[in-house]
Amino acid sequence: MTVPRQLPNAITVVRIVCAPVFLWMLLADAGAATPLRWWAAVLFAAAIATDGIDGALARRNGIVTDLGKILDPIADKALTGCAFVGLSILGELPWWVTIVVLVREIGITAYRFAVVGDHVLAAAWMGKLKTVAQAVALTLALLPLAPLVGTWVWWLNGTTMAIAVILTLASGVDYAVSEARGRRRARS
Repeated sequence: MTVPRQLPNAITVVRIVCAPVFLWMLLADAGAATPLRWWAAVLFAAAIATDGIDGALARRNGIVTDLGKILDPIADKALTGCAFVGLSILGELPWWVTIVVLVREIGITAYRFAVVGDHVLAAAWMGKLKTVAQAVALTLALLPLAPLVGTWVWWLNGTTMAIAVILTLASGVDYAVSEARGRRRARS
């Protein structure tokens, strides 16, 4: 089956469009454990899961584009950024966590745009691992599970969120070091 060349980027754009819809759903009932909160969590999980689908389609069919390399991380950051901000607005996640994550994410994105004329900075393995860790931690935080399974789920979420923050910082350092090495090699 031939995949249309635009399909992976179209999936990415849908992920970007889902971000504000998800945020509205999360905040609409003040984050209460209503059906809207559950649907917000489902929309987030489904949208973030498409990250692997668009990339796999593009690689498998030889239709990886520079536009896709730029849009894909923006889509991830829009969706996860809305989740971090929404959870902090609701008082369910400390603002310092959101600020640390957003500073790293915005910094790397700004750098990507700064060097786009020189080269496209594609996602590295640690950045992909960071996105998976954030997706798992945020999905757990978004699902109002404590009334169903008990408050022990808060410990689990705290642990997964800590892992996500550590990987967020580590991948930021990894990008900076890799880019510095690449620039040195280019000058040699």
